Amino acid sequence: MPDIEISPEKVAQIIIQFREGDAGEEELHAFIDALNDDEKAHLTAIAWIGRGTYEPEDYEEAVETAYDEASVPTDQYLMGMPHLAENLEAGLEALEIDITEIETDFL
Repeated sequence: MPDIEISPEKVAQIIIQFREGDAGEEELHAFIDALNDDEKAHLTAIAWIGRGTYEPEDYEEAVETAYDEASVPTDQYLMGMPHLAENLEAGLEALEIDITEIETDFL
């Protein structure tokens, strides 16, 4: 399993806030913007794996690409993904990280 430098709890919070739609949009932008550069790159890589851009075994390559191609603020880039919540969930699942319990704790 790759070394993931963002906590599953933070990813779960982003998924839940994204699903709130416009109600949580401003908070979500601020939350993602407040992440450190490592967390932003790893969050982007998880979304890419969930979207099928990368395979789970290429996680490290996805993280490197996220660092190299970070030309727009991460919050704007990710919030522009139409299926961000689903991509993040699928990415975590592909990386064998179960956030079902964590999501339940937030609700």
